[in-house]
Amino acid sequence: MAYTDIQTRGRLATCWRHGVAQNMNSDQQAVRHETGDQPEVVDATRMPDAELLAQLLYRGQPPAVRKHQAESLLQAFGGLRGLVVASRLGTGARAGLTDADALRIRLAHELVKRQLRQSLQRGVALTSPALTIEYLQTCLRDRNREIFTCLFLDTRHRVIKAEDLFQGSIDGASVYPRVVAERALRLSAAAVIVAHNHPSGVNEPSLADQAITRRLKDALLLLEIRLLDHFIVGDGPPVSMASRGLL
Repeated sequence: MAYTDIQTRGRLATCWRHGVAQNMNSDQQAVRHETGDQPEVVDATRMPDAELLAQLLYRGQPPAVRKHQAESLLQAFGGLRGLVVASRLGTGARAGLTDADALRIRLAHELVKRQLRQSLQRGVALTSPALTIEYLQTCLRDRNREIFTCLFLDTRHRVIKAEDLFQGSIDGASVYPRVVAERALRLSAAAVIVAHNHPSGVNEPSLADQAITRRLKDALLLLEIRLLDHFIVGDGPPVSMASRGLL
């Protein structure tokens, strides 16, 4: 399974655990399967993709039918990631994705995004790079336009606010360092992490990305605000410009 499908699958599993299984033991993170007269408790994170999708979309169907429908959808869209993208773009009808099922998938994805956003709520310290990366990847990957987002942090690198500041076209977005600096001042931020997506899926920093990063860093330094990193989100793991020595 590709890295990107593993990420998408994990997010759908998270949504299933937080949504459908919310009234169960949180340490067990389980859902119930009907296997005869006595229900069996199964760990949702260990479910195959098709079974997880079947539980989300086809719970009212007989087990064999819902399994076949889920497997057909995954095959038609090349996995969970393609299915999520098609549900958002409204391009899945010909391959058997109904409007109602597409809506359920979009709602599941939105629940995951909001859960991650709450994990970065005011006062949470960004001590885990993995949490930052997962949040940025979930919110920015597979968007059909470039989105430039900012995480504003205090002196202890606790999140003050996460905001999308600029939106562009399929191949670019205009970013104004003055706007970022003004927003950071208004929020009394001591540091900023920025990120944007590449709708093409290529997550290598372009020359334009490097140039705007330098301008952002210089503009913020004049106000004694640090630019900690600039992430590029595309296919695969997001690229940290700080780790590349480009900051």
